Amino acid sequence: MPSTKPHRRLKEFPRLAPSGVRVIVVGAGFGGLAAAIECDRKGHQVTLFEKAADIAEVQRAGDIISFDPNGSVAFERWPGVVPELRKIMRDTDYLDLFDWEGRFVTRQSFKRENEWGLRINGHRGVIHSIIYNHAVERGIDIRLGSRVTDYFEDDEVGGIVVNGEERFTADVVISSEGVRSRGRKIVLGFEDNPQSSGYAVYRAWFPADRVANNATIRHLCVNGDTTDEHHHNLTPQHLGYIGKDIHFLASSIASGTEVNWVFTHIDDGNIEESWQFPGKVSEALSYLQGWCPFVRELVAATPDGAGCLIDHKLVYRDPLPTFISPKARIALIGDAAHPFLPTSIQGASQSIEDGTTMAVCLEIGGRDNVTEAVRTYEKIRYERVHKAQATGVSTRERWHKANWDDIRKNPESLHLVREEWLLKFNAEEHAYEVYHEVAEKLRAEREKGVSVNGIDVAVVATAEGGVNLEDEKLV
Repeated sequence: MPSTKPHRRLKEFPRLAPSGVRVIVVGAGFGGLAAAIECDRKGHQVTLFEKAADIAEVQRAGDIISFDPNGSVAFERWPGVVPELRKIMRDTDYLDLFDWEGRFVTRQSFKRENEWGLRINGHRGVIHSIIYNHAVERGIDIRLGSRVTDYFEDDEVGGIVVNGEERFTADVVISSEGVRSRGRKIVLGFEDNPQSSGYAVYRAWFPADRVANNATIRHLCVNGDTTDEHHHNLTPQHLGYIGKDIHFLASSIASGTEVNWVFTHIDDGNIEESWQFPGKVSEALSYLQGWCPFVRELVAATPDGAGCLIDHKLVYRDPLPTFISPKARIALIGDAAHPFLPTSIQGASQSIEDGTTMAVCLEIGGRDNVTEAVRTYEKIRYERVHKAQATGVSTRERWHKANWDDIRKNPESLHLVREEWLLKFNAEEHAYEVYHEVAEKLRAEREKGVSVNGIDVAVVATAEGGVNLEDEKLV
C-alpha cells in the first residue's frame, strides 16, 4: 500500500493562502510535477500519485530534453531550480544542418530567442530529478508505488482507484500519465488504442571519452559545448543531418563531457510490441547505409543497452474533441491530451503550460466553481496546443521529404519553426488575462447549448451519473 503520510515541508516557499481546492495529480512526469508545483503555489491542496515505486525508475533512462522560453518561464518562479539547471544545460546558440553525406547546408541561430527567456536543454533524468526534488522540498504529498487503475466522477468530485483497491477523491483530478493514460477513457467514453505513426526514434546518451580519440567525431566535444559565430572557425557541438525519411541530431552537453544523439526513421513494427526497449548499435547502423562517416562512427561508438541506447516507437492518437470529462471533474494534460512529435521540440513545454494554466484557473474559479475553471482551462489551451502540435508535423515532412534542388536555392527552408507567438509566451500571465472573458463565453455557450470543442454542452450539463462514495478517501 502506498504511503499516505503527508510530506513535511523541507523549505518555505512563497504560496498563496489556502484555496480549499483539493487536487489529485496522476503521474510524476514533467507535466504532472508542473501541475502539482503550480497548484501548490496557488494554495491548492495537492496529492500526486505516481506508479513507480522508486522515482529513480523514472529518471534512469533518457536522452536530451528541451524546454523553450514558454516552458522555462515556470522554472524561474520555482526558487532554486534555475541555478541547478544552469549547471547541466547545453550551452550553444546554433544548430548546423548538413545533408546525409556530410555537406554543410545552413546554420540556424537561436540567439534572438535569448531575449524571450531561457532555452534549457539537458539530460531528461537529471532535469527531472531537479524538478522532483523541488516538489519534495515544497512538501507536496507524493505517493509512489500508486498505479491508477481507474477514474470516476460525479457532480461533486473526481476520483481514482489506486492499485485496483483504494479509492481517492478530490475536487478535480489532473491526469498526466502520458499517451497511454487511463484517464482518456472517461474523457472519451471509450477505450482508444494508440496507432503507429510509422516512425521510431533511436536515442543515445553516453560519456564523451568514447569519442575523444576518434579524429572523425571528436570535434563534437572540443571546447566544451560552446560555439563561435563564424562557420569557417566552427567547433560545432549541435548538429543535424537530413536524409530520406531520416533526420539525425547530435550534440555535446555538460561542458563537453557527455554526448547525445537521436535519429528518427521509418518503422513498420507492430504497435503491440513494447514501445520502448534497449537499442542495438548494429540495428541502428543498418538504417544509415551510405551516410557520412561522422554519423556512422558516432553511432558505432555508442554502448549497447538501455543505459545508453533506447529504441522508441513513436505512436500517435487522433486529436481529441475535448481534454475534460463530461462532468468536468477530470482533465487531461500533456501527452495524455496531446502527444507531440519530437520535431516540435514543444511537448515538454506545452505540458508545463497546461499545468500552469490549470492552477490559475482553479485559483480564480475557487472551490465553488471548479467545473467552470476546468472547462475554462480547456478552452484556453485547446487551439494553442493543436497549433503547436502542427509545427512538429511540418518540420518532419520538410526534413524527411526534402527536395534538395529547392533546398540548395533556399537553405533556410530546413530551419526549425521558432516563432514568437509560440516561444515568447507566459502561460500564467495569459491565463490571468483571459480567464474571465473565456469563462463568460463558456457560460453563454452552455446556456444556448452550443457545442464546445465538439462536445454538446447542453447534453453534458444534463448527463446523469454517479458513483458510490462509500469507502472513498478525500485528499
